[in-house]
Amino acid sequence: MKQLLWVLLCFPLLLQAQSKKEKKAAAARQQAQQEAVSRIKTHVQFLAGDELQGRKAGTTGEQMARDYIVTEFTNLGLQPKGNDGFVQTFLIEEGKKIDTATYFSINDKKLLVSKEFFPLPYSANKSASGSPALDLREAGEPWFADLKEWVDNKAFANGDLHQLIIKEATRVASKGAAALILYNSAPNAANITFNKFDSTPVVTIPVVYMPVESFKKYCNDAAAIYNINMNVSVKYAKSYGSNVVGYINNEAPTTVVLGAHYDHLGTSTKNFGDSIYNGADDNASGTAGLIEIARALKNSGSKKNNFLFIAFSAGEIDRLGSKYWLENPVGISNINYMVNFDMIGRYDDSRSLTVGGAGTSALWSKLLMAANDNSVRIKIDTTTIGQGDHTSFISKEIPSLYFFTGSHSDYRQPTDEADKLNVEGEYKIISFVQRVLETADAQGKIAFSKPLVPVPATGVRFTVSLGVIPDNTYKGKGFKIGGVTPKRLADKIGLKAGDILLQLGDYEIKEMNSYTQVLSMFKQGDTTRLKVLRGSDEKSVEVQFQ
Repeated sequence: MKQLLWVLLCFPLLLQAQSKKEKKAAAARQQAQQEAVSRIKTHVQFLAGDELQGRKAGTTGEQMARDYIVTEFTNLGLQPKGNDGFVQTFLIEEGKKIDTATYFSINDKKLLVSKEFFPLPYSANKSASGSPALDLREAGEPWFADLKEWVDNKAFANGDLHQLIIKEATRVASKGAAALILYNSAPNAANITFNKFDSTPVVTIPVVYMPVESFKKYCNDAAAIYNINMNVSVKYAKSYGSNVVGYINNEAPTTVVLGAHYDHLGTSTKNFGDSIYNGADDNASGTAGLIEIARALKNSGSKKNNFLFIAFSAGEIDRLGSKYWLENPVGISNINYMVNFDMIGRYDDSRSLTVGGAGTSALWSKLLMAANDNSVRIKIDTTTIGQGDHTSFISKEIPSLYFFTGSHSDYRQPTDEADKLNVEGEYKIISFVQRVLETADAQGKIAFSKPLVPVPATGVRFTVSLGVIPDNTYKGKGFKIGGVTPKRLADKIGLKAGDILLQLGDYEIKEMNSYTQVLSMFKQGDTTRLKVLRGSDEKSVEVQFQ
């Protein structure tokens, strides 16, 4: 009885003590969250600041971002795992480039390079001059050649047009032609482009192409004699990118790789006003998340895996940084799985957080649900794998997840600025990822499952864009638009979310991944037609790439 009375008397005191303990713990959690949010803001504001000039791989801005990440990894006490401390440098072959020494004049009027003419990548680097007519074929003179017959016969549909041009250049050179000037009078587009990654051996004479508008402007008299002066200078361009690699060694048999690309698009003079692609969401947000998850795991109880943190460069250039690391992993073997942060700064409860790549292991959906405490609304995607650096790991049959808060109208625009990020939402995402890692820690080696969709093609580069955002949930024929960037080409020609792109010029868009391959066939200044499905109605619209 006395004991019961004692308990009853002490119970309010116990409750009060418990309440104080809970309040203290809640205050500590709140303080930790505020400090993390402040750090994330600092990371993003620096990485997406104008001083870094868009962080294009191989530039001074990328190197400034690299040095910032190195400092953060050092302060966290991570072990360096690059070739030079934390840094792993690799070559970026930018392909062929039309040098400023290139010029082409007709009757003393200088044509604009890349717009009114351009050399083909297999052109000889030489000068030529003369006074030819369109149908004149004299030794020592430049020769004109109309592609009409080949285009009308659809020779280019099978990828044969450039081979025909090379054969023609070789033939006319043997006849004494000083240069070959190409044009197309056919109503069908020739779709001639300067492919900077063309590895065809050069021919012996300069070869230039004049788009139809340019040809009509400068060569509209079939009987006239034209005073021609030209010089072609095509050079190889290269630069160097740097991955930043840090390591937590838990003496475990397997290693988890966490990554985010930190480079972006650099600058452009094409934009009115702001010319810097700051890339706050894409992907300063992911880089900030990588730094913060490294901080969390440094003090975590998750010890059954080692953790490797890689800030990839050249993620915007065909994922060169992640591909290079996989071929040169600097002492790391037996990778368990990979987690990628790519655009995690625009969390919105109405759209949720997409967790993609969940189809790369049968365990992912179960582990994700077990780690979810409903602090963030998640969408588990088992049917798509996206386009980021994680796809380099999936191609090596390594289970991978990527975290993504969705596309938006600022995607790949100078308007992707730091003040538009939901930093508190990003903190919640990082906390969720930490719980996923802790939940997966007890599972041992995560088994790989082959994804149901193909890994995106590699080596595809393109220089033009419609300004559309993909609907990554679409599985049918063609490319379904999830959103249209205001004031870009798609917006100007009336495309809308929900439209399905079926064909561009003579190239069919078979599915989502083939869209970039089709775009790579065009360059600025090209005019073609786009076939679009809207609902049940199919229509064709003219497109001119600017």
